[in-house]
Amino acid sequence: MLRFLSIKRLAVIDAVDVEFEPGLNVLTGETGAGKSILVEAVGLLLGGRASGDLVRTGEDVATIQAIFESGGEELLVRREITPQGRSRAYINGDLATAGALRDLSRGLIELHGQHEHHTLLDPVTHLDVVDTFAGLGRLTETVAVAFERWRSVQDDLARARRMLTEREARQELATFQLGELDRAGIVSPGEDAELAATRHVLANAERVERLCQEAYASLYESDGAVLSRLGQVWRRVSDLAAIDPRFQPYLEARDGIKSQLEDLALFLRKYADAIEASPARLQQADERLALLERLKRKYGPTLADCIGKRDALRRELADLQSGDQQVADLVRSEQAARAEYLAAAESLAAERRRVAVPFARGMEALASDLAMEQTRFEVRFGVALPEDAWSARGIDTAEFFVSANPGEELRPLARIVSGGELSRLMLAIKSLTATSRAGWTDATNRPPGAVAPGLIFDEVDAGIGGRVAEVVGRKLRALGSAFQVLCITHLPQIAACADTHFAIEKRVEHGRTRTSVTRLDASGRVEELSRMLGGATVTDGLRASAREMLAGRQPPDDGARRAKGEPKPKGESERAKAKGGRGA
Repeated sequence: MLRFLSIKRLAVIDAVDVEFEPGLNVLTGETGAGKSILVEAVGLLLGGRASGDLVRTGEDVATIQAIFESGGEELLVRREITPQGRSRAYINGDLATAGALRDLSRGLIELHGQHEHHTLLDPVTHLDVVDTFAGLGRLTETVAVAFERWRSVQDDLARARRMLTEREARQELATFQLGELDRAGIVSPGEDAELAATRHVLANAERVERLCQEAYASLYESDGAVLSRLGQVWRRVSDLAAIDPRFQPYLEARDGIKSQLEDLALFLRKYADAIEASPARLQQADERLALLERLKRKYGPTLADCIGKRDALRRELADLQSGDQQVADLVRSEQAARAEYLAAAESLAAERRRVAVPFARGMEALASDLAMEQTRFEVRFGVALPEDAWSARGIDTAEFFVSANPGEELRPLARIVSGGELSRLMLAIKSLTATSRAGWTDATNRPPGAVAPGLIFDEVDAGIGGRVAEVVGRKLRALGSAFQVLCITHLPQIAACADTHFAIEKRVEHGRTRTSVTRLDASGRVEELSRMLGGATVTDGLRASAREMLAGRQPPDDGARRAKGEPKPKGESERAKAKGGRGA
């Protein structure tokens, strides 16, 4: 359940802190005052998509944080949104993803949006309602996984069959390409670079040979060769070292210097002798480089890519040659995957049909509680879908059929219900699925110490009024005995049933629009109900009517609320930390 909500710099809200209570919490206010922004803020905390447009004009970041209570523990959830649409989420101070928020929210609170009841007009959603009521999540997941596995094998089989169809043409092309690469005999990924260096030497062979010979002669053979004259240098350095020891390190290095020069002379002679300068060899290098460049343009852009292509072609040809066996193996795998999916889907279909009857009876009972006393409700399953229509949701379809008036035949819900009836049926569905998941229906059979999950209804009163509104209000109040219920409403009949009543007001201060949330006391509730009954001008007659509506509907005190089974709030230090001080 939602214990505390703090919103800062979100849309028209500058700063709002709200502490919610168990039971039925009602939020009222003029249209456009910002009621739905509170619901949207909770939706963001539950992993909803963030948009930079939600950040209050001129602000750097919008912050929403809340304290949820679940399983005797309090969770502090915070989300920050920037004008650029980036967001960060935290759970108990630790960074979290939006996906983690969605996973967390499943056991905390359920949000019913302002227009969600219109989804009932699409029969595709009806199976999901039945699955949720019956808690068939594990079965539906098994079916979805089996379907994806079957679809994957089908795709592999289709590819293998296409390959077989195209095998002859593809085999011919792959054989030609592989032959071209094999004939090239690429030695290594760096062969082109090595060959380019060799070609450069060959193109300058005469000059290279001359330079080698001249350098060798200067070092070793010519009159005044460096190595012979170096001996004279070392003799003089030796005499100097005998006079001044500072020359000794240079004298000690003479053997190393002599050895390096002798190695250089030997390399120059061998290098010059090894050069095979001939037009034929140069032409051979040019032709090889041209071949490698052509292969790189075709299969490259590098020789490493050419080598990879060669290996891939070898594997492809091996696969093409074993294609018949591969298709046979995939056919067997596809048949096994189909049988596995069909078995799971048939189990799911049977379970759906089993729970459809108690679901329909529960809907009729709740519709009766919501002033639709003669309603008949039925879940009708269509004929088995053809195989090409099977999906991750199973092999069957279902549609809700309703008769809201005595003597009328059951007809598809989407074609006969009014707006008010649609809202009440959605409330009945939410009530039925929530109690089914939680395992209790009211405070009398709630497990000791269990904390009620939260249900949020944004204008569930669409299309209703008068006596029906009062019935819906009583139903919401009864639902609040088992769950925490937050309801945004424009109807005084529903607001009068609240355990806790909040008024949302929008005003302009210093040229800026600001929204505030105020928890109403007894007199404040009278004034707010009077406004809802009569509009801007509140008369004594309206106040008397408001007091009459509230008579016998006052919210229980704290002791009575805990008698319902609600534990006393814990973790005051965490709540104070989240609030940063109390506010309306």
